Amino acid sequence: MTGSDDHTGGLARLRGFVTAMADVLESTADEAVILQSGSALLAGLVAHDDWLPADCAVPHPDRYQQYLLHCDSRERFCVVSFVWGPGQGTPIHDHRVWGLIGMLRGREQAERYDLAADGRLISAGTGSVLEPGMVEAVSPRIGDIHRVWNAIADAPSISIHVYGANIGAVERATYTADGGRKRFISGYANTQLPNLWDRSVRA
Repeated sequence: MTGSDDHTGGLARLRGFVTAMADVLESTADEAVILQSGSALLAGLVAHDDWLPADCAVPHPDRYQQYLLHCDSRERFCVVSFVWGPGQGTPIHDHRVWGLIGMLRGREQAERYDLAADGRLISAGTGSVLEPGMVEAVSPRIGDIHRVWNAIADAPSISIHVYGANIGAVERATYTADGGRKRFISGYANTQLPNLWDRSVRA
């Protein structure tokens, strides 16, 4: 399915996820618990492909798109759709906060890195492949540096990301193999947000 703008149908899933995620953050500050509980909630969200608004699923011909779906009023977390066109991917980058990645459509591949004592990047393993319904976590505590790309050569892929901050405003860094770094703040591709809270269609 291709997503929905129906406030009582598709977006009700996203609204329910946002509410449940806020409840988790109200109940604990323990990152391990947040990641465990949040992973289960995100898996439930990406198990259904009937809720993402169509205008937050549009690929760009030249670069991946990062659409903000929701930001908590206290910026404790945000929800973002990442839309990857064929062949698109990120540079090696960090996050500086915890994050969850849930695969909605297509397939995504990631390669993780650690920093050596001298600042050089070293591979942290064989990487991972996310299929629809799968979820993985990142954070400075468990591993925060990776690069990601669309693992499908001829179609877009879409993943849903949840971060422990307003990620579009967090100063982060990209990395080169020799340890070079470049600061960046990602921002977002969209200027309008899905309206999760208007239930007037029920009237």
